[in-house]
Amino acid sequence: MPLILHLIAHAATAELRAGTFPADEALDARGLADATRAAAHWRWPRNAVVLASPALRARQTAEALGLHATAIEPALADLDAGRWRGQRIVAIAQDAPEQLETWINDPAAAPHGGESFVDVLQRMGAWLDALPPDGAGIVAVTHAAVLRAALAHALGTAPEAMLRIDIAPLTRIVLTRSPRGWTLRLDDALAPPTSQPG
Repeated sequence: MPLILHLIAHAATAELRAGTFPADEALDARGLADATRAAAHWRWPRNAVVLASPALRARQTAEALGLHATAIEPALADLDAGRWRGQRIVAIAQDAPEQLETWINDPAAAPHGGESFVDVLQRMGAWLDALPPDGAGIVAVTHAAVLRAALAHALGTAPEAMLRIDIAPLTRIVLTRSPRGWTLRLDDALAPPTSQPG
């Protein structure tokens, strides 16, 4: 049976909603409630291996979804934003507008001293390619940047495509591995909406 991989972006945090480059913040009550609501609608493969990013917000999302991570997977870590970690995007736009503009438009750029989008794409590509072609399903709770990288790798797009993919909190993508490579399945049209800013 071909391997089916469910990749889930963690629920929103107060920092994410404020436009802050993430540190290792916890989910707030709203993010936990959104994940709990999603858990009521999503189904997972039997005997799935459950993996989570090392980040607290990813591990808390997994728990709120009723998933118990069997392992923390370093390859699922968020993009390392270097010295921008914990800073609001609007502050960076004021203090270093050229650097922010470069980062937004060049997937190989890492003006913050951390990882570029290309770095995340290479990390995720290596992890995806190392997965077995068949076996138990995998459910992985991770980050939007990682989902973007997984999509770009699975679909064989140029790294620039990552800059044009927007992943909302609690987005789930399903990738199936076959001898032809990865196939993307979009099936969450009936997923519950997350709470709206109030």
